[in-house]
Amino acid sequence: MSKSFYHFLMKFRHPLPENAISVFANDAYLDHSFPKTSQEYNEVSSYLEFNGHYLESMTVFDEAWELYIHSEAKE
Repeated sequence: MSKSFYHFLMKFRHPLPENAISVFANDAYLDHSFPKTSQEYNEVSSYLEFNGHYLESMTVFDEAWELYIHSEAKE
């Protein structure tokens, strides 16, 4: 994988979020402690379980992670 999950997630930021992943991206952008360089599922997942109060559901993270994995596999 060449880019971090955070870097990938930022492409979903939108001033008028259209879905849960866009809301997640907007909130992660505002979270200054988010593990911005991580490419590891367990690291990001653990962080969100303890600090991701803004995340509607961990299912949203899992969906975004699947998109990330597919995107990185193509590069």
